Amino acid sequence: MTEEFASGVGPARIDIALERFGDPAAPPVLLIMGGGAQMIWWPEGFIDELVRRGLYVIRFDSRDIGRSSHFADAPAPDVRAAMTGDFSTASYTLSDMAEDSVGLLDALEIPSAHIVGASLGGMVAQTIALEHPHR
Repeated sequence: MTEEFASGVGPARIDIALERFGDPAAPPVLLIMGGGAQMIWWPEGFIDELVRRGLYVIRFDSRDIGRSSHFADAPAPDVRAAMTGDFSTASYTLSDMAEDSVGLLDALEIPSAHIVGASLGGMVAQTIALEHPHR
């Protein structure tokens, strides 16, 4: 496995660190890890098993995680307001993170993929399913 970078990804034009495993001609699986967790949290044995079963696996660091783009100048969100439905202080949303993921598929020239998410990554995966069902 070799870490790669995709630059200018999605509408936010961010840089995403990623790794790919298996045969690029196999059906692709995009792994989205949870909040605060880097791509390396996906167990190697899990990835190896997916590849052994004939899948092409892509894992990546989401925005503000690991070696992908960070938004250090963004204001701190008002969590209490967000709990009541006021997201005006949020620097980005699940939809933005879904756009990052779809943008990564675009950068890799993958028209559609199986999407697997853990924790926050699962919510991003659900958002992709809702907003980009053809992907």
